[in-house]
Amino acid sequence: MVPDVTARPVWDAVPAEARDAVLAAAAEELARPAPRLSPDDWARTFRDGARAVHEDQARRLRERVDVLALAAVLTGEVAPATAPPGACPHLDAVVDGLMALAETSTWCWAPHDRGAAARGEVVPDPDDPFLDLGAAEIATLFAWADHALGPHLDIRAPGLRRRLRREADRRVLTPFERVRDWHWIGRDGRANNWNPWIHGAVLAAALLLCDDVRRRERLVRLVAEGLDHYVTGLPDDGGIDEGIAYWWQGACRLLEALDLLDDPGPPVLPALLAYPPRMHLGADWYVNTGDAPARLTGERPWQVLFRWGERLGRPETVAYAVAAARASGGVVQPRAGLGRAMTALADRRWRRAVAAGGTPDGSPWLARECWLPRIQVMVARERAGSADGLTVAAKAGHNGEHHNHLDVGSYWVALDGRPMVVDVGQPTYTAATFGPRRYEEWPFQSAWHNVPEPGHGQLPGPEHGARDVAVRFDEGHAVLRADLSAAYPAGLLTRWERVVRLVRDGPEPYVRVEDEWAAGPRTVLFRHVLAGEVECGPGRAVVTADGGPPLELRWDAAVGAASVEHRDIDDPRLARSWGSRLTRLTLAVTGQGSGGRFAVSFRRHARNDS
Repeated sequence: MVPDVTARPVWDAVPAEARDAVLAAAAEELARPAPRLSPDDWARTFRDGARAVHEDQARRLRERVDVLALAAVLTGEVAPATAPPGACPHLDAVVDGLMALAETSTWCWAPHDRGAAARGEVVPDPDDPFLDLGAAEIATLFAWADHALGPHLDIRAPGLRRRLRREADRRVLTPFERVRDWHWIGRDGRANNWNPWIHGAVLAAALLLCDDVRRRERLVRLVAEGLDHYVTGLPDDGGIDEGIAYWWQGACRLLEALDLLDDPGPPVLPALLAYPPRMHLGADWYVNTGDAPARLTGERPWQVLFRWGERLGRPETVAYAVAAARASGGVVQPRAGLGRAMTALADRRWRRAVAAGGTPDGSPWLARECWLPRIQVMVARERAGSADGLTVAAKAGHNGEHHNHLDVGSYWVALDGRPMVVDVGQPTYTAATFGPRRYEEWPFQSAWHNVPEPGHGQLPGPEHGARDVAVRFDEGHAVLRADLSAAYPAGLLTRWERVVRLVRDGPEPYVRVEDEWAAGPRTVLFRHVLAGEVECGPGRAVVTADGGPPLELRWDAAVGAASVEHRDIDDPRLARSWGSRLTRLTLAVTGQGSGGRFAVSFRRHARNDS
């Protein structure tokens, strides 16, 4: 456990660069008004489905307190309760933020509040708290703020710590104890990121806010039992079907809980640690299966990967964590959470690793190829240790995965680490996102994934998945082969074989996607979602993004008729990855009703090609 604010030798030893970054972020927060949580914003989930309005405000308020609390730790500022305003600006702003959260009627995000929905009401009931991710986030903040600043809070705001304990108990610890059939515990074998996310928050609150020793021990025991449900459901290849963003909300939170429990962890941990670097394409781009953005923000607790990579003897994971931290701001990410930031700043080994001059020899975490058989995702590149050249990723899987998109058989193609044939990713969540209307949103539909459309889109459910999946790697090739027919309505197809192939040997590497089918409709549409400027001509298209090298697509123009459709992006989450527009290239293949074949290839475009 990291020390509190009174351990001045620890906090005064934080290097100036990291300290200055935190204080600059804190100055920005003090210069603008604090986010305000309003009942009207919370009610929008029920009125127009715009759940993110309240959730984004709550996140910004938490992040504000995180940053200001970290600044108060680094400065060590404090003043008596009777001192005038301005005596300790960071600490006073922390008190204001904590009290604002303590006084709000609910910590639960509105879509999760089953009580309000059952009552037909648009306001929460403070006497009926629901333990969800929103409550977990605030409980974690309260626990670490109390631990970090407790001695100074007792001086500046006597009584506040008692209030923090009361609210965490009423909204989190007591519901956790009394209700033992929370769906997110995952006793049915379907535990997802909610399990470690909430269990980790309960653990922090129990260890840091619960003064009753016997009760604390009971809470810790229940947390450990609950985490076992998540661990039991993890595939032995370390894959996360929810996507790379949810690795940080699930697997990473498991690692942090194991740290607090001083637990060495289960045997799956080395594979689990390997997942983020395996999905890395280059820079901040990733293979984004499930609900994940293609581009990750830098506000990640990279030191968690570093610490566990060192502990488990995985130098490639250590190198990845250090490189990612350097690329995204250095030792500390102040908005990633107070406990995480304090842990990073107090870790001398982490500080030295990030501050060390130079860079690793290449990118050793970028394996030439990998295959995750449980979630059926392949990633292959031209050469190990480098994002340069072509990288292809492909998935088989099924349409009953966590955070599922209708994407069985889809693939990504990146050039020099930048995805060009892409998955749209996660849009801003609404009240409908996790209900029966999920697939009405275009980013989740198979028509906006790189899959065939043989007269009908893919269907949801675990029964709609790939069959006869096989992968082959050798020096010159990486190949995924799968039958996609079951992803579509029963009786539509007898067989649909898709082969995604990276060819490394020969004069020029290329990716080739081949489809062969039996029976089916007379017209089949082959969808390709492209990121960048697209020039299309007979039998080929060229995609250029951000001034980088262009990617060329080729097909038989006599067989596939091309059409291009632009999709303007007005969703802020999607715009972070793709800017203002995506393009869908559709190749229509007609006249092969008894079956057929079609292929598209991808290669680096030579700019002087005619």
